[in-house]
Amino acid sequence: MPFPTAADHVPASYPPPASIFISRYNWIPLLTVNNITMRFGARVLFEDVTTTFFTGRRYAITGPNGAGKSTFMKILTGELEPSKGDVTRPKKLGILRQDQFAFDEHRVIDTVIMGNSRLWNALQEREALHAKPHDALTDKDGMRMGELEGIVGDEDGYTAEADAAILLDGLGLEEPLHERKMRELQGGQKVRVLLAQALFGHPQVLLLDEPTNHLDLDSVHWLQDYLCEYEGVLIVISHDRHFLNSVCTHVADIDYQTIIMYNGGYDDMVLAKTSIRSRIESENAQREKKIAQLNEFIARFSAGTRSAQATSRKKEVERLQTAELARSNIARPFIRFQMDQHSGKHPLEIKSVVKEYDGVKVFKPFSASVSRGEKVALMGRNGTGKTTLLKSLVRNAPGFVGDEEKQFPIDGGTVAWGHNVAVGYFAQDHSETIAKGTTAIEWLHEFDPMATQEQLRGVLGQMLFSGEEALKPTAALSGGEAARLIFCKLMLQKPNVLVLDEPTNHLDLESINALNISLQKYLGTVLLVTHDHDVIDEVATRIWHFESGRIEDFKGPYSEYLVYAEEKAS
Repeated sequence: MPFPTAADHVPASYPPPASIFISRYNWIPLLTVNNITMRFGARVLFEDVTTTFFTGRRYAITGPNGAGKSTFMKILTGELEPSKGDVTRPKKLGILRQDQFAFDEHRVIDTVIMGNSRLWNALQEREALHAKPHDALTDKDGMRMGELEGIVGDEDGYTAEADAAILLDGLGLEEPLHERKMRELQGGQKVRVLLAQALFGHPQVLLLDEPTNHLDLDSVHWLQDYLCEYEGVLIVISHDRHFLNSVCTHVADIDYQTIIMYNGGYDDMVLAKTSIRSRIESENAQREKKIAQLNEFIARFSAGTRSAQATSRKKEVERLQTAELARSNIARPFIRFQMDQHSGKHPLEIKSVVKEYDGVKVFKPFSASVSRGEKVALMGRNGTGKTTLLKSLVRNAPGFVGDEEKQFPIDGGTVAWGHNVAVGYFAQDHSETIAKGTTAIEWLHEFDPMATQEQLRGVLGQMLFSGEEALKPTAALSGGEAARLIFCKLMLQKPNVLVLDEPTNHLDLESINALNISLQKYLGTVLLVTHDHDVIDEVATRIWHFESGRIEDFKGPYSEYLVYAEEKAS
């Protein structure tokens, strides 16, 4: 079947046609998907999908975890063969590689340049020829060196290292790291290098699976600006709603066992999808009411003098029959953080807290007083000390903090928690805080031994652990499932202070949106590290910004902080 837009009919009863976005780029197709079907056993991810991706358009691939987003991306890159159909690709693809260890023996700057394989191969061959003794060079070698110089010139090889350095700097990897071997970098730094590799060399099509993972907010904003200037085809998967709304011109949504194309960003897609489904449900309800009236007439008069009219009504019933509305695979969790009791008016006092590693201060002595109900977002580049500060604070927190967190030492200052404070903590490495060798419901029961199985299953059901999923072994939980299970724990514990370190990592868009709403409604105090723009913008009432070894305390929401930072920079 042809690739549906938000306007085409899909199986069972999906929307009627809407106008197709016309752009001056429409006549330059670069990537074509032909009649693609993908099955895993009896499970169909999508079926008979056909579409063309055009230059100048930036496409998001959306759908809940498990819908097949990464599978579709792997089909586009050629890493995975579909069950049926084929893909036509251009020669120059920029692909965000997922194997962090594949380039361990290469310099960082060289790893980026490898994103342009034609240039990299020419540079390597040229270097091998230059290494030959002069008297060993043949006429053929001389001609080949001329050809290689042409390739290097065509591919901007003479500025390759400078161009690669610009990408690395924009993604927060400063010059001292450029000459290091990849094996010397941390996991998050490697991901940034691989992202720079995908962007390098002017690819005709960019295929990026979760490019904002491991990026701080400054790097995400830099990437947004870069991609908005990109002139080829961009196809991206991301769980960052603000990023998708800022960058994407179209959304390919995986649902109803097909892929439906919408115009606009993520919020535009959600609005269109919701309104279309609501209209179909309303039309179906009206039809069913009419059918009931007709069936009543048929039952009364089918055997009498008005049997001809009854026969006519039967035909009308057949015409009006509603098709079963296809079931969406989107599942939305429900998060509601409550409190057993309010804390005092001043739940946290920080005085000259300092933390050092190997004699080097992570940040200068920091002092702050937090009032009840404040929601503080900790922001700054990766590695500036946000997680370190949270660990420095929760080490002596009352409430629901584990023994391991209490072992974290500080090198100066005091942290005083106020009257009636009960802290709930979501650690950055949250998966490690869930004990193995048990099930999800058994692990959760440890935190409220008085809770009944029905109550535990109710909380688990809110976070999409329904039926047998409540019995899933904790060792088999994915990153997103582990995060949702910890939210279940926090909902059971009902703390009046939430300390959350990167809670949006591993969550899909629906879960992030649910978390965002729950934090806005929460009446307690929040300390939050996240790189999700919308969560910071819509939740935070105060900003602690980390930069150059110091923490700036801005008392106001993120929108006001941005104005302040811009004025300060000018």
